[in-house]
Amino acid sequence: MPWIILVLAGLFEVGWAIGLKYTDGFTKLWPTLGTVAAMVISLGLLGIAMKSLPVGTAYAIWVGVGAVGTVILGIVLFQEPMNALRMVSVGLIVAGLIGLKLASP
Repeated sequence: MPWIILVLAGLFEVGWAIGLKYTDGFTKLWPTLGTVAAMVISLGLLGIAMKSLPVGTAYAIWVGVGAVGTVILGIVLFQEPMNALRMVSVGLIVAGLIGLKLASP
């Protein structure tokens, strides 16, 4: 169960990272409120997952899920560049996340 909670925390991290783009420098009320809510939920879920997972592993997975998800949504939503080097780099992050999961108790 802590792994599921950790992945959910990472998904909420994606939500607040993408939400920052929509806040327009925190000048738009509803996107700002949604972004802040996603931040709080993400950190809260991370804290719950860290009760039973190693801190280094949990934090790295949280950041990695957030980074990969944000890159993918940046490509889809904002037409950010999708080139071979970016995709290989994302693949390396995913490989690292899998390695951390396999190496964790």
